[in-house]
Amino acid sequence: MNASQRIYIVDDDEAVRDSLGFQLEAAGYDVRTFSSGIDFLNRAPGLPPGCVILDVRMPDIDGLEVQIRLAEMKQSLPIVLITGHGEVPLAVRAMRAGAVDFVEKPFSEEAILESIRLAANRSVTLAIPDEHAEAAASRLKLLSSREREVLERLVAGLPNKTIACGLGISPRTVESHRARVMDKMQARSLSELVRRAMAAGLRPKF
Repeated sequence: MNASQRIYIVDDDEAVRDSLGFQLEAAGYDVRTFSSGIDFLNRAPGLPPGCVILDVRMPDIDGLEVQIRLAEMKQSLPIVLITGHGEVPLAVRAMRAGAVDFVEKPFSEEAILESIRLAANRSVTLAIPDEHAEAAASRLKLLSSREREVLERLVAGLPNKTIACGLGISPRTVESHRARVMDKMQARSLSELVRRAMAAGLRPKF
């Protein structure tokens, strides 16, 4: 079994595990499910390479802590995070710590499959290709100073209202800047924007 076809779902919600597992198996993936972060961490050292789909919020240990412990265990498994409403800042922190992508609930089958394909492309090496970094750096230079300030705060995981308060502008103005940033960075989603910003070398100070 190719590592790119092996998926580990870690989620305390049985309904999510069952439905997502069914979708991925129907798409040709070999799927194993785990009901808690602790269970997965206990089994991780003996698991063959694969992609981890990890829920951010779980009762015993959250997804970010699972990610940190996997790194401490030298388990270099590409991670895709599942987030709920209000959990995007935590997911952004996880991406800054090495997660490949995140998808927000409710997500489509197309969205999760695209994230898995992205993770599969990073399963051999977690490094960002030089040409991608160069393209992202070029796009970053297109931003105005205000747009860059908004981007830095988005990459820090700050919500629009917090960004607005910090910059002394309205949330609607933040949304306008955010839309222009997405366009200039050629990002279709917040997770893609975060990836491109990090590839360009942007490191938030917040």
